Amino acid sequence: MEANQFDIEKYNKAKERVKELKGFYGHLASYVVVIPVLIFINLYFSPKHIWFYWPMLGWGTGLFFHAVGVFNIIPFFGKDWDDKKIKEIMEKEKNTKWE
Repeated sequence: MEANQFDIEKYNKAKERVKELKGFYGHLASYVVVIPVLIFINLYFSPKHIWFYWPMLGWGTGLFFHAVGVFNIIPFFGKDWDDKKIKEIMEKEKNTKWE
């Protein structure tokens, strides 16, 4: 039965990972479609006042941090770091309770 539980956990982790990836790629696709539209609108209707870089910069920053979280680019922003830290804290709590 334990092997079956392990398989279920692996499946759930893989399913969660796929959900994270789909979310990121959806976010990226939206950015790639919308930003050129905003550039066109800006340059066509008000070429003397350039503003498209503000949403491009803001949204791009959000997209960057989304990528950092999904692809674990910076270790302490990812789930692995969270899991490791939770286990570490739980282990400390377990060891200090009985002292």
